Amino acid sequence: MALSISAVLLLLIIVVLLIRRSGLKTGHAVACTLLGFYLASSSWAPQINDLTTNVAQTISNIKF
Repeated sequence: MALSISAVLLLLIIVVLLIRRSGLKTGHAVACTLLGFYLASSSWAPQINDLTTNVAQTISNIKF
């Protein structure tokens, strides 16, 4: 649960910054959001979830 909330907040911040700084149009951001909702209900959702979980675990295992 904490991972998904953190990922959502991070992605939200990235989208807001892209809209304000890089000229991302609001319509494009809405289209990306809708794509995310459709991907979440698709047959690819488990593989995407596994990939993001593995990447998060790999990053958390990096020792500085």
